[in-house]
Amino acid sequence: MRRTDVVSIAFVVPLQGPTGIYGPSCLACGQLAVEQLNVRDGIAGRQVELVQVDAGRPPEVVAEEVGRLVDTGRVDAVAGWHISAVRVALTRRIGGRVIYAFAAMHEGSDDTPGVFMLGERPVNQLLPATHWLREHRGARRWVVVGNDYVYPRVTGSVAQEALQGTGSEIVQSEYVPLGTSDFRSVLDNLSAAKADGVIMLLMGQDAVHFNRQFARQGLSEKLLRLSTAIEENTLLGAGPGANEGVYAAAAYFDGLETVESGKFAQQYYARFGRFAPALNAVGESCYEAIRFLARLGEVSGSIARSAALPTGHFYDSPRGLMRLDGNLVDQDVYLAAADGLEFRIQEQIA
Repeated sequence: MRRTDVVSIAFVVPLQGPTGIYGPSCLACGQLAVEQLNVRDGIAGRQVELVQVDAGRPPEVVAEEVGRLVDTGRVDAVAGWHISAVRVALTRRIGGRVIYAFAAMHEGSDDTPGVFMLGERPVNQLLPATHWLREHRGARRWVVVGNDYVYPRVTGSVAQEALQGTGSEIVQSEYVPLGTSDFRSVLDNLSAAKADGVIMLLMGQDAVHFNRQFARQGLSEKLLRLSTAIEENTLLGAGPGANEGVYAAAAYFDGLETVESGKFAQQYYARFGRFAPALNAVGESCYEAIRFLARLGEVSGSIARSAALPTGHFYDSPRGLMRLDGNLVDQDVYLAAADGLEFRIQEQIA
């Protein structure tokens, strides 16, 4: 029988496949969040435990495992970073029966009851980044290269429509299956395209393969790359020679140097040491999701499906001051340029 003094959270993060590269960072940040909560009041006065679910498997497999956990009452809530294809399968399976804190950047909306979308969205991530790169680097014509599932396709479509009449445009789009490792045909098309840059909507190891092959083909000197998903693990995986001309837009970077991010980094490295998994936007978002559930419990007294926070509610996080807008979150977003194996913040863009 489950203990009633424990809050159990299905912690859905990738441990294999193309996005498995993010897994160690997710696990470490999730562990840190739980340890910090449990030395105090946990969530709504109950200790917290994570029930780990591997989100690197096919979406329907992940959704069925989480569904069984919800069906049996094994978990009280769902949280974590995973691709939107997994989110769609999850919401279809669990049907808004528990609170679901979705940590990843997303395409803009999900009105499933109980779902909170905590990540960045195109309007405050991709679009300001393209405007900045037009003004500072002269990049006006873009090619989208993304994985073939809901987030890249919807984000690419939103960007194409939103950039009309702005001085920037998307001239070509190409989508490849998740798990692609050979980008020869994509790169040949890029070589022929009259473009200034590539909007990369590729995840994890796919982005690593793409960046290595991109650099080997000599495209780094011709085209910028802008990504909403590249983080410190991806830079490490590709190697410094593949990262020239790479820009990333996100609400968190390891080198952000705000008061809030600096405190979080200090706590993280004090706990896990200098050889800890890379601290990045993906891992921090998992910390974010668990701390959001704690905030929900603090204000509402529980994290039952009926728990809610009012629109306009503010709360603090390693990302700074966060503002709830319905089930979405408004947050500061930064543009960073790759410098070898690190990111250098260029400017706050949203």
